[in-house]
Amino acid sequence: MKLNVAIQMDHVSTIDIDGDSTFVLGLEAERRGYSVWHYTPADLAFRDRKVMARAQPMKLRREKGSHYTLGAAEMLDLSTLDVVLLRQDPPFDMSYITTTHLLEHIHPRTLVVNDPASVRNAPEKLFVTHFDNVMPPTLITADVRALRAFREEHKDIILKPLFGNGGAGVFRVKPDDENFNSLMEMFSQRSREPVIAQRYLPEVRQGDKRIILIDGKPAGVVNRVPAAGEARSNMHVGGVAVKSSLSKRDAEICEIIGPELARRGLIFVGIDVIGDYLTEINVTSPTGLQQIDRFDGVSLEAQIWDRIEVHYQATRGRAA
Repeated sequence: MKLNVAIQMDHVSTIDIDGDSTFVLGLEAERRGYSVWHYTPADLAFRDRKVMARAQPMKLRREKGSHYTLGAAEMLDLSTLDVVLLRQDPPFDMSYITTTHLLEHIHPRTLVVNDPASVRNAPEKLFVTHFDNVMPPTLITADVRALRAFREEHKDIILKPLFGNGGAGVFRVKPDDENFNSLMEMFSQRSREPVIAQRYLPEVRQGDKRIILIDGKPAGVVNRVPAAGEARSNMHVGGVAVKSSLSKRDAEICEIIGPELARRGLIFVGIDVIGDYLTEINVTSPTGLQQIDRFDGVSLEAQIWDRIEVHYQATRGRAA
């Protein structure tokens, strides 16, 4: 199958070729003989009921300092393509949300992965709330009195912005921490959005698992162990990726959420599990493919494209 593919992403010049999942998705697309185009969210435009993008043909290679070549830019009508990968990183702000509205105009005639309406309706920290028996004790509110009561109940808690990403703005507040009121003031000054509070999970010291689900099925897992003295396991703040496997509880969580992910057209999803609890469902631009590939000797990007091809054929059948 020869597909004509565009990748909506942060500029290719900014990516880390040793860790970026979009990079290996692009490499695999090229290996299959697809035509691959590159554009950023700022290159997207809607005019006269057409969704256009100022896109460039892209070639990728695993060569540090020279990992891409971009050709001359063209204004592409995205409805003429076969697949668009929605892969720019958060923050999940109004700019991000606007791209999902625009891409809805072409999906599913042009298959957008992940489904743009489902991406918009599944913010990673809120989507988890739709499933029973998976979350740690959690409160989402802008009410300081309710947050204070939650802290008094659970003593040791995590506070974080509802639409943050990459571990930014995440604070552990211990029972003897005197910064609670200052943190509340900081959150309220930065945004009108609610705050999410969760009971601190000491199991995070053993790691925060990233599990990749492809079309609702678990396909691979990597554990991310936080650095000493750090409550966050994100790799860019010192977390270390280590080989892992799916526990019985991990599999149970995947069974609970997997069918709904597949039903919503969320083909490539990364979930975060600490101990027995699901903390986030990442549908915007999940990471983890390269780490799992290296530990397990697999090619998750090939499995993802296999499923995309199945969905693409299904959309062509419906169109016929």
